[in-house]
Amino acid sequence: MDQTLTMLKALADPVRWKALAFLREPSPSTCSQGDRGVCACDLEDVLGVSQPTVSHHMKQLVEAGLVRAVRDGRWVFYEIDPRGFAVLESELGRLARAPGSQVATRP
Repeated sequence: MDQTLTMLKALADPVRWKALAFLREPSPSTCSQGDRGVCACDLEDVLGVSQPTVSHHMKQLVEAGLVRAVRDGRWVFYEIDPRGFAVLESELGRLARAPGSQVATRP
């Protein structure tokens, strides 16, 4: 449960949500390197925040298990980690299927 709460807290921040959306569909003009993900330098422009702030937000997403970071020299590349989202989906699904959790319908 702690990991799920960490994931939900990470997703609740608008800057991190925007970063995830960009990782999912990066702009073709990024300096990203094919299968290595999105370069941290591209996130600065997209998010409109400084490099230390990008690092802070991406660290939160990595620690939550929602993003992978790969260091190549002085560069860091980020990509969505589908395993983290699968865990989150499973946990949320369990809540939705819990006994007594019926969706109320309006007449």
